[in-house]
Amino acid sequence: MSLMRTAQRLLPGVLLCSAVTLAAILLQKAEEAAFGHPWLEALVLAILLGTAVRSLWQPGRQYDPGIGFSAKFLLEVAVLLLGLSVSYGALLAVGPGLLLGIAGLVVLAIGVSYLVGRGLGLSHRLAILVGCGNSICGNSAIAAVAPVIGAEGKDVAASIAFTAVLGVVVVLTLPLLVTIGGVTEVQYGVVAGLTVYAVPQVLAATMPVGMVSAQLGTLVKLVRVLMLGPVVLLLSLVAARQEGGAAGRARPPLHRMVPWFVLGFLALAGLRSAGLVPEAALGPAAVAANFLTVLAMAALGLGVDVRSVARAGGRVTAAAVVSLLFLLGMSLLLVRLLHIA
Repeated sequence: MSLMRTAQRLLPGVLLCSAVTLAAILLQKAEEAAFGHPWLEALVLAILLGTAVRSLWQPGRQYDPGIGFSAKFLLEVAVLLLGLSVSYGALLAVGPGLLLGIAGLVVLAIGVSYLVGRGLGLSHRLAILVGCGNSICGNSAIAAVAPVIGAEGKDVAASIAFTAVLGVVVVLTLPLLVTIGGVTEVQYGVVAGLTVYAVPQVLAATMPVGMVSAQLGTLVKLVRVLMLGPVVLLLSLVAARQEGGAAGRARPPLHRMVPWFVLGFLALAGLRSAGLVPEAALGPAAVAANFLTVLAMAALGLGVDVRSVARAGGRVTAAAVVSLLFLLGMSLLLVRLLHIA
C-alpha cells in the first residue's frame, strides 16, 4: 500500500518531466531531419525546455516529489547503465604512450579548469562541473559528477548550457586546424578526440577531414570517456572524506563512501569488457540510459531559477572558454611530444 502511495506521489512530477523529455527528443529529430545532424542534443534541449517551462509557469507542490526523484535517483540509474557502454578493451588499442598522455591530460585539464573557475568566482561545485565537462565528455560527465558532489540544479544547468554552446562552436571551428594550422589528418584525429565533448560531435568534426581522422578521433574519445569512472570514483571518495572530516567523525567504510551507482558503473563496465553481457542487451541499455539522462536533465531544468543561471553566465562561459583553450593547446603539445605524424 505504501508503494502505491509513493507511486501516486511521484507520478505528477515524473509525467511532467517525461513530457518535457519527449518534446526535447522530437526537437532533436526535427534538427536531424532539417540539417542532417543535431546542433543541440536532446539532453541540452531538455534542460533548456525545462528551464523555459519553469520561467513561464511555477509547477505546484504536487510536482516536487516526482521532479526531485527524476533529478536524483533516475539520474543515478542512468549513470549506472552507462557502464555497459564502456569497454576496458579500448585501453589496449591505443598504446601505452598515448594512453598515459590521455589520462594525464584529463587530470591536468580538470585541475587547471577548476583553478580557473575558482579564480573567476565560481563556486567549488560549479568549478568541478565545468572542469569535468570540458576535460572528459561534456554533458555526460557533468550529469555523472553532479550527484556525486551534491551539485545544485542551477549549477548543473549553467554548466551544461554553456558547455553545449561551446561544443557547437568547437565542432564548427576545429577543422580550421587542418586548413590553416598545418595539422595532418592523423594529428587532427587525436586532437579532436582529446578536445571535442561528445562522440557524435567528434564524428561531426572529423568526418569532413577524412575517415582515418574520424576513426582515430573516435577511439581516442572513447578512451577519454573511460576516465569518467575513475574520476567519479575519486570525487566520491574526496567528497565523503571532506564530509566526514567536517563533522569530526571517523572515515566511513568504503561502501558508505562510494555511491552505489558508481560501483555499479564500474562493475557493468567490467562485465562488458569480459564479454559477459549479451550484445542484444547493449542497445536497449544505451537507449534506456540516454532516455533517463534526458529525463533527469528535464527535471533539473524544471527546478532551476533562470535568473540565477543568467547571473553565473558570464563567469561560467569565461571559465569554460579558458579551460577549453588550455585543453586544445595541451592536446597539440601532446601530439608533438609523442611524434604523431
